[in-house]
Amino acid sequence: MSTLPETILQFGTGRFLRAFADLFIHQGNTQGQNIGRVVMVQSTGTERAGGLNQQGGQYHVIVRGYEDGQVVDRVETCASISRALHAGTQWDEILTVARSPELQTILSNTTEAGFALDDADAPTDAPPRSFPAKLLQVLKARWDANQPGVSVIPCELLEGNARILREKLAHLARQWQYPEPFVTWLVGECVWQHTLVDRIVTGTPAEHPILAEDPMAIVAEPFAFWALEDAPRSRFSLQNPAITRAKDVEPFFLRKVRILNAAHTALLIRAKPRGFPIVREAVNDPELGAWLWQLLSEEIVPTLEGRVDQPLRFAQQTIDRFKNPFLDHKFSDIALHHADKIQVRLVPTRDEFTAQFGKAPPLLTAVIAEGLRQLQEG
Repeated sequence: MSTLPETILQFGTGRFLRAFADLFIHQGNTQGQNIGRVVMVQSTGTERAGGLNQQGGQYHVIVRGYEDGQVVDRVETCASISRALHAGTQWDEILTVARSPELQTILSNTTEAGFALDDADAPTDAPPRSFPAKLLQVLKARWDANQPGVSVIPCELLEGNARILREKLAHLARQWQYPEPFVTWLVGECVWQHTLVDRIVTGTPAEHPILAEDPMAIVAEPFAFWALEDAPRSRFSLQNPAITRAKDVEPFFLRKVRILNAAHTALLIRAKPRGFPIVREAVNDPELGAWLWQLLSEEIVPTLEGRVDQPLRFAQQTIDRFKNPFLDHKFSDIALHHADKIQVRLVPTRDEFTAQFGKAPPLLTAVIAEGLRQLQEG
């Protein structure tokens, strides 16, 4: 695999992409898919880039959790990273990668806030501050080198992420007075693919035998799902059981919000009076666990049948994820912006169930009322 070309430029050296896309790319390479190797870009600090380079780009992912009724605890190797570059000190090297005829794909995971523009950015900055401005300079360098467009695959959790990013770059390119033929190339020749990514990835474990040889090891749950917009011109051909290619990825956002996120919010409402601090303890309680499954299977899933892919199977996987014995998911984290979450995650399903079946869903109606009463009582 070390002889494969550098075909992917990745903005972000964080743990999520390392236990997600980078791991899948490694698996594809070992299977003979020859996807290529990844050049990582770290924009803040140098520690992760330095650590990865010291290990030759290789690290381990500890996969721990509950899957199909069984506890999973295994270690997987990832060696898809060729090198990691620091934007603040190695911008010229990053632009050299941008000009490479072997480059095919640009991945990113800069958090939702990472899409924000910075008014202080200028085309002469090396590098500019914001991620969109960095990406724009990368694509401009590629266009100046007369290279073909690339596939841009943003993995930030924003519905319409590719469209939002493309529009920001086109706006900024005109603001910077870049040539209009470049903007046409940017919008039309590059392939912008919408995504939904889903996997819980935590940091380095407190203790594990692998840490003696790999301080860059990270922990991920067994569940992984990547909805990737199907684009015939895209050269990112990776095949993996976690990847679902779809004409439209928006239904996968709907599925996640209405099942996984809704289950978190509903369970919080029921668990709060009982004093459960973490999700696993609540879902393992016989009464609460049975109630949650009834809520999902009888009231939430029926409103999604025919609209999203395998809603009942996803609900079953959600229960498995909640039972993860290695993950302490605190209700105090889920409780942030709780009022808004009730309105987005629970209320629409209640209303759609009532319209579809001619009666109000009893469990959902009751838990919404209980949640609103808790908010009023403080």
